[in-house]
Amino acid sequence: MSGGLVLLDIVGGVALLIWGTRMVRTGVIRAYGAGLRRALAAATANRLLAFLAGMGATALMQSSTATAMMTVSFASRELIALAPALALMLGADVGTTLVAQLLSLDLGWLSPALILGGLVSFLSANAGRRRHLGRVAIGLGLMLLALRLILAAAAPLGQSETFTAVLGTLGDEPVLAFLLAVPLTWLAHSSLAIVLLVMSLAAGGLIDLAPALAMVLGANVGGAIAPVAIHFRAPPEARRVPIGNLAMRLIGALAALPLLPLALPWLMALEADTARRIVDFHTGFNLALALLFLPLIGPMARALEALLPARPDTEDPGRPRYLDESELETPAVAIASAARETLRMGDEVAGMLERSIEAFRVNDVKLVAEIEAADDVVDRLYGAIKFYLTRLSQSEMDAGESRRHVAVLTFTTNLEHVGDIIDKNLMELARKKAAKMAVFSSDGLAEIEALHVQVMRNMHLAFNVFMSNDVKLARRLLETKIELRAAERESMQGNFARIGEGRPESVETSAIHLDVIRDLRRINNHLTSVAYPILEAAGELTQSRLRQPRPASES
Repeated sequence: MSGGLVLLDIVGGVALLIWGTRMVRTGVIRAYGAGLRRALAAATANRLLAFLAGMGATALMQSSTATAMMTVSFASRELIALAPALALMLGADVGTTLVAQLLSLDLGWLSPALILGGLVSFLSANAGRRRHLGRVAIGLGLMLLALRLILAAAAPLGQSETFTAVLGTLGDEPVLAFLLAVPLTWLAHSSLAIVLLVMSLAAGGLIDLAPALAMVLGANVGGAIAPVAIHFRAPPEARRVPIGNLAMRLIGALAALPLLPLALPWLMALEADTARRIVDFHTGFNLALALLFLPLIGPMARALEALLPARPDTEDPGRPRYLDESELETPAVAIASAARETLRMGDEVAGMLERSIEAFRVNDVKLVAEIEAADDVVDRLYGAIKFYLTRLSQSEMDAGESRRHVAVLTFTTNLEHVGDIIDKNLMELARKKAAKMAVFSSDGLAEIEALHVQVMRNMHLAFNVFMSNDVKLARRLLETKIELRAAERESMQGNFARIGEGRPESVETSAIHLDVIRDLRRINNHLTSVAYPILEAAGELTQSRLRQPRPASES
């Protein structure tokens, strides 16, 4: 077999290994993601508990990067302090080594059983935890299979003089081996995959033990770069944890690199198997890192806070607060966060609507401009929520999650339409009224104010319906359409009556009056639409409001 084909087989095996790792992580997060997030957030009472929580979560997800993303999310929202967050990351580093320990055992016979059992579980369940656990089993099976493929594909390279000469240079240059592993791990986004690759190559006799250990150190550093790169433009609070984790790994690796010649005799005496020596070194290094830095977590946290101070409290109202990138692999959690951001967007719209009536009362052009500017905030939040939900739609969701996903996106869109009506219609009418210095009659203003109060009340009821999915509240919200339609009709009739009486204020403001009550009704229609899918799912809606045609014999 040519060298090119051998390398292609090895690269294919590495790709399968990375894909298997991703399948395990995705399956665990979707099956237990919400529980893992709660456990990590709660395990901050002390450093040791945070360390153990990080170790356990990473052992399950097989990805310290995933744990880092969750931890950064908590720290940036000040759900956990920086010191326990760093302790949690030290535990995550050790958790990765536990998985490597397990996969270094001779479990090749288990691979087909896991793939077969996982496939049966995955295909026999339409959704739910059973399907996700099937994905985990398939991923583990693929990882074991990939290790066997890499080992088998690498065997012929031992006969290649060129390849042996290239790898021979690494034996004399451990720093070069270290530097090679750092970008390789960063590109793979998985230190576990690279450590297992190095283990397979060393077990096949293709890499000597010394450069293999140097590459393990490089994999530890490279695995910490991805979270730093992902949060490069994030606020300082979000960058502290990944930068602190990278600093601890880098300091530990640079300190361990010159000590490798001293570690070699100990490892060779401890283990006869080369693969076991590598994973034992991997575990020992991360345990030593934890023992070194756990007592120093406090000073480390203070140094990071001094290096990355919080920005002055000039919060941008158009920047989303609750849309967490790390939650996208857990649809239920991500949808809940999007719903929370939608409520925040709803508060902005409610503020616009609440202040709009004052603009009509006093002809305040400055207030009109402020309300129009507030719609820009609403538009930015809508764009962020829509983009977040669009990305989430690429994930696998069960039927309930899909319905809720659509409901959140629909209600967000309706709120954006309400903001546009306030901005482009109501405020345009307010400007026109102010330019004319016109005033409503006392009766006309009272009617508009009453209608406005009713729509505001319905808006808050719509928010409750959106969050609770309560059928009784949804029925009540839909019934308000009838009440509002009646109030609109009475206001129109009152306006026409005042015009007939010749009241000059009513004659001058009649068109504005009618347009305002029409726009308030349109706003109410957008708000009440949140009730339809809830009532339809509960069987509370008829298919049509049209009467059935009478038979020809009765006509």
